[in-house]
Amino acid sequence: MKHTLIELPYAYNALEPYLDGYTMEIHHSRHHQTYVDKLNAALEKYPDLQEKPIEELLKNLATLQVEETDRTAIRNHGGGVINHNLFWQNMNPANIADSQLISEINHTFKSLEEFKKAFTDSAVKLFGSGWTFLVRNEQNQLEFYNLSNQDSPYSKNHTPILALDIWEHAYYLKFQNKRVDYIENWWKVIKMI
Repeated sequence: MKHTLIELPYAYNALEPYLDGYTMEIHHSRHHQTYVDKLNAALEKYPDLQEKPIEELLKNLATLQVEETDRTAIRNHGGGVINHNLFWQNMNPANIADSQLISEINHTFKSLEEFKKAFTDSAVKLFGSGWTFLVRNEQNQLEFYNLSNQDSPYSKNHTPILALDIWEHAYYLKFQNKRVDYIENWWKVIKMI
């Protein structure tokens, strides 16, 4: 069974004026689709792995019985698929605030505003391309950090909760090199916290 591109539960222009429909369409239908296609290509030689969820592949990446070049492709493209899946879900306009998560963020990071400020600062300082994640770690505690390229928290045995795409393709058409402006607008479409 091949992996497929998830359908967005909202229109490409649903996040305007904060995130533009044209960027969303290209990002989803071209960039994300390419990760799906390349993950499927990497798994072609391994029919037993094609059935496994991406999370499981990434959690067990080091022990997969695959060629090293395929392990790298699974990490890169599997991460690209799963990271984007969460990114789209986080921005769903139908989301409602998760009071339990907000309470936990307030407890862990002093306040929701302090968390947003620190998360944003981390994202702004990420060199090059990658992601900023809020995760639940192995001790079931909240933390956030950056990962380069398409690396995934699943490879660290962490469960991602919130994913911010810091690759320029996520924002360059509207915001050019103004990463801070992109992040400020991204927070305006995140309704879960």
